[in-house]
Parts: sequence; structure tokens; C-alpha cells
Amino acid sequence: MNDIDIARKAKMVPVTEIAAQLNIPEDSLNSFGKYKAKLPLNLIDEEKVKKSNLILVSAISPTPAGEGKTTVSIGLSQGLNKIGKKTTVVLREPSLGPVFGIKGGATGGGYSQVVPMEDINLHFTGDFSAIEKAHNLLAALIDNNIQSKTRSLNLDPRTIVWKRVMDMNDRSLRNAVIGLGGTGSGIPRETGFDITAASEIMAILCLSKNLTDLKERLGNIFVGFTLDRQPIYARDLNANGAMAALMKDAIMPNLVQTLENTPAIIHGGPFANIAQGTNTVIATKMGLSLSDYVVTEAGFGCDLGAEKFLDIKCQSAGLSPKVIVLVATVRALKYHGGVGLKELNSPNVAAVIQGMENLEKHLENIQLFNITPVVAINSFTTDTAEEHGAILDKCSALNVKAVVANIWAKGGEGARELATAVAEIADQEQPHFNPIYDWSDPVEEKIKKVATKIYGATGVDYTRKARLNLKKINRLGLDHLPVCIAKTQKSLSDNPALLGRPRDFTITVREIEIASGAGFLVPITGDIMRMPGLPATPAAEGIDIDDNGNISGLF
Repeated sequence: MNDIDIARKAKMVPVTEIAAQLNIPEDSLNSFGKYKAKLPLNLIDEEKVKKSNLILVSAISPTPAGEGKTTVSIGLSQGLNKIGKKTTVVLREPSLGPVFGIKGGATGGGYSQVVPMEDINLHFTGDFSAIEKAHNLLAALIDNNIQSKTRSLNLDPRTIVWKRVMDMNDRSLRNAVIGLGGTGSGIPRETGFDITAASEIMAILCLSKNLTDLKERLGNIFVGFTLDRQPIYARDLNANGAMAALMKDAIMPNLVQTLENTPAIIHGGPFANIAQGTNTVIATKMGLSLSDYVVTEAGFGCDLGAEKFLDIKCQSAGLSPKVIVLVATVRALKYHGGVGLKELNSPNVAAVIQGMENLEKHLENIQLFNITPVVAINSFTTDTAEEHGAILDKCSALNVKAVVANIWAKGGEGARELATAVAEIADQEQPHFNPIYDWSDPVEEKIKKVATKIYGATGVDYTRKARLNLKKINRLGLDHLPVCIAKTQKSLSDNPALLGRPRDFTITVREIEIASGAGFLVPITGDIMRMPGLPATPAAEGIDIDDNGNISGLF
């Protein structure tokens, strides 16, 4: 059976029963039907947060199709519950861009899925829609103010950095001219669209502590300059109150379940190559308040999601993971060993060994943070025992615990050994992790430390535009903010063609965007885009619905 067939045959229990596992009373739930509910923020217990065990799942640099971090996260949480550890999995919400694009859904796979799968992959509880509406409300207020003759802030249209967003891959909207059609249709200017997962509102939601903090952060969004070069923020447009009102439900995490009825909290969905790539602080703290172990994941490779999780989210929220599970697959290692996509399912031990330079670099990075890694070999049916053995031997030589996990086929049962290894490390007294940089470092120093220590670059180059951006950041007094580097997920470098462990390369920062509401800066490297495009054959072409409402083609 494929993923959607397996999900349909799942014996879901009412969300009230899932809540009961976490000692949440039924009258605290804001239910969305029988199997979904929102959780009030008053369930967060900061003292319990400090005592619970946070487990982060990351990965080596993936193949273009992804390598199963979400599947491993879900399977591991089920496995931990099977060995008697009260565990909740906390994940991001899927974006419709990948669902209808190339990667498909983000609800796990096989017997390690969160359900109801179709709902979660599509509109879910409307969080993305609320984020999109709040973002575009600010855009409308900006253009309305430019048009106003009585309440104008004297905004210079050429300096406005706030675009519009939609939750779809649509390259045609990256650059646009608006305000055409005469004086009644607004002031013509250049702008464009980003995908909703790359919106600063998404980043703000994911870092906010509560509704008050959310509203303050929304007010801190940098919009542009006046004609006399004074900065304008969203609060100057009186926008943040209405924006926060649109997000009054979106700020509450969503409770669902896995195929084995393990509690799952799903909330927020920023991409890791162009944003911080992890679920909300609120959701993570909610999970830690309600269970003894929380398994969460950070998007793409350890150089992207995990670095941002640790240097931005954990620093901001006072969190510290006990262990990092590094997902590796035979096919990803073969890909980094020089094998083409069409040959990844053919046995090739030599290519696996060649590709393990990438694995070794990611393990070095985890240890730079002073966190103990465990390698999870996410097993595929095309793998061979010899290929698994090569990975196990390499990890043994590096003195790193590695486990073959048959999670797709066996769910929690296939994660027992992995769960035992992870719990043994998490239960030990662990020192606090070391961030890669101090937020007080100069902006260029922060970028350099990530580029040289995590990516392995020899240095960083800046375009003229990026240099001008640095001057603007310093002038606005925002140089104390952390950096959320936008970079290709396909390589440790900013060049997607450089696989394995690239050496002797420099990172080029093209420009630096300001996300003052979220509380970070976004250095953009290489050709990375904040509005992706669809592939030649989009996944959307295979998705359908029958007369009975049954959806097919989701994966």
C-alpha cells in the first residue's frame, strides 16, 4: 500500500482521547471536527519545559526528493512510547507549494505518519491562510498610505521591501508591477510575491511567546523609508493590532495523532533554506509541558534547519536539545558519492563510502554545538546489508552510535533500537549546547562563523548590494540580530552542484533582508529564491478527488 492507503486504514481515535493521554481536559480543546483541535497557550508550564527532554531530528544533505526526517521523527516518537517513555512529536505544517510541486506532503510515510493525512497536507486548521491574510493586509495598508492625501507617512515607494505572499509555487509572481490602471488603482511600483512559508509573519509566529509578543513583533516589521530617509515600521501604519487579530486562532498549536495514536502537535511551517525551518516555540514548549520527551525536526540538512534551530530558536526561547538524531540514507550517500538520481536504487557500496564525507561533516557540526549525535539509517527496501554495514562501520570508527531504523515499514516497532539509544543519551546529564556565534558579534562575523565552521567555506564575499544592506542594518541599529542564512539545501556550499563535502570555496552573499519583526537578518546566498517554481511535472497533476470525496495522489 502507498502512504495514503495506509493512512486511510488507520484506526484514529477522537482527539479528546489523544488529549487525555496528555492530561488535557476536554473543555480546554478548541476542536476542528473529530480528529483535530487547537490547544490554549495556558497549558504551557515553563518549569516542566526545563525538566523534559528535547530531541532534535536533522539530516545529512538530502537528495532532491528528501530523505525522511519527518518519517523518522514520527517513528521515533512512536518507538519511545513503545519503550515506556511519554513522548509527543512536534512538527511543522506542510506548505501547499511542495505538496503540489515535487516533494509531496509532509506528514511522514508508511507506518510512521500523522493523521488525518489529507487534512494536514491541505488546509488543515487555516493557519497558513491567517498568516497569508495578515501579511497581505500590511501590504494593502502600505499601498493605501502611499495613495492617501491626508494621512500619508511620505513613504518612498522605491524603498518598500514588503512584498505579498501566497502559499503556492508560482515563479511568474516573483517580480510584478502593481498600481496600473490609472489614478484610482494606486501608485505604480515594482514588487512581487514570496511563498507564505517564507513570510516574515510565519517566522514571527514561530518565534513568538504569546499574543502580546506576537503583536509587538508584528509592529517591529520594517517596511521602508520615507522620502527624507526615516525608517517606517508596521506600527507606524497602525497595522499590528489588526494583523494580530487575524492570527488569534493561528497562534494556538494543533493537536492530532500518529498512526499509532501517539500525540502529535503540528504548528507553523517556515522553510529551512529561506527561513528558520522549524515549528513554533509555542508548540515545542507545549509538547515539553505535556510529556517527558519531545521529538521535533528541523528542515533540510543539519547545515540549515539544525543550525538555525540552535542559533536562533533555542537562543531566543531558552531551549537546549539533549541529543540530535542525524538521518542518513543509503541513497543520499550514494548521491553524494557521485551516483545519478536514476541509479540510486542500484547497490553500490563504493559510492556509499565515497559519500560519507558529507555524513562526517554534519557529525562534526553537531559536535561543534557540544551535542551528542545518533545516526539513524532510514532503511529503504532497495538498501543492501553491505551498504548498511559500511555506514555502521564508519560511524563506529568515528565513535558515534548508529542504528538501522525500519520505520517506514514497521512504524514504532522498527524504531525500538533507535528509541533506546536516544533515550539513554537524553536521560544522561548533558551540558548546555554551544552556539556557533554570539548575537552581539558584528553581522559579518556572524555570517563568517556559520560559513566557515558549518559550511566549511574558506571565506565570504559580498556583492555591492549586500554591502549597502550592511550599512542600512547598522544605521537602523539592527546589527545585534542573529543571521538566518538563505542557502541551497542541495550542498554544504551555496552552489547546488557541489556535492559531498566541498572544500576551498567561498560563500557569496547577494543581499541581506531585514526581518526585524521576527528578530533576525536574512543573508541571501547564491541563486536561492523566496518564491519557488513548479517542476516540469508537478505533483498536482496526479492529485484527484472522487464523487465520494476520497482524495488520491497525495504522497
